[in-house]
Amino acid sequence: MKFIEDIQSIFDRDPAARNIFEIVTCYSGVQAMLFYRLAHRLWRLEFKWLARFISSLARWFTGVEIHPSAVIGRRFFIDHGMGVVIGETAKIGDDCTLYHGVTLGGTTWQKGKRHPTLGNNVVIGAGAKILGPITLADNVRVGSNSVVVKSIDESQTVVGVPGRVLKNNQIKSDHFDSYAVGGDVDDPTVKAINSILVHLHDVDSQLHKVSKELNIKDQKDTSVNDLEIESK
Repeated sequence: MKFIEDIQSIFDRDPAARNIFEIVTCYSGVQAMLFYRLAHRLWRLEFKWLARFISSLARWFTGVEIHPSAVIGRRFFIDHGMGVVIGETAKIGDDCTLYHGVTLGGTTWQKGKRHPTLGNNVVIGAGAKILGPITLADNVRVGSNSVVVKSIDESQTVVGVPGRVLKNNQIKSDHFDSYAVGGDVDDPTVKAINSILVHLHDVDSQLHKVSKELNIKDQKDTSVNDLEIESK
C-alpha cells in the first residue's frame, strides 16, 4: 500500500521521526497525503466534486493543497507541510521530498499540461517555486526560495532567482540533502562576483602604486625647479 510506504520512508529522511503513531497523528504532510490518496482515487472514479471537496478539507486541516488530479508516486514526503501547493497537472515521481512553502504551479490560463513534472528522488527546498510545464529530471535538488522556470537535467542542483544550475555538482542517486542544498555549493554567480572583486582590488592597488610614483616625480620636479631658481 502506497500510504504505508510513505510513512516508512520518513524514517530515512527525518531524524525527528520516532514512531508510526506520532507520524500519522502529528505530521501534516502525511495527513495531507492520506487525504490526497483518497481524493485521487475518487477523481479517477469520476467523483470529481467529492474529490475536490476532500482536497479542500485537507487544505483547511493541514495547510497543504494538492489537487486530486495530480499524479504522485511512491514514498512521497512533505516535510513540515504548511504552504505546499501542488497543481492539477503536476506529476511527481518516486522518493521525492518537498519542504514547506513549495509551489508546483502553472503559468498559463490555457487547459492542458501547465504544471511541473518531477522525476524520481527529487528534493525541493523550503519556499521554492517550480512554475510551468517543465521537467525536473531524476535526482535534481532545488535550493530553498529558488524560482525554477526551465527544465533541469538529471542530478543537477539549482539555486537562486531565477534558478541557475550549479557547476560540478553531480548528485549520487542514493544521496539525500536536507533542504536540497548544502553550504559548500559551487555557485558560478558567487565565483564571478568574487573574481570581479579580486580584479577591482588589483586595479586599486595598481592605481595607488601609479599615484605614489607620480607624487614622487612631482616632488623631484619641484625640487629641481627650486634649485634652478636659487642658482639664478
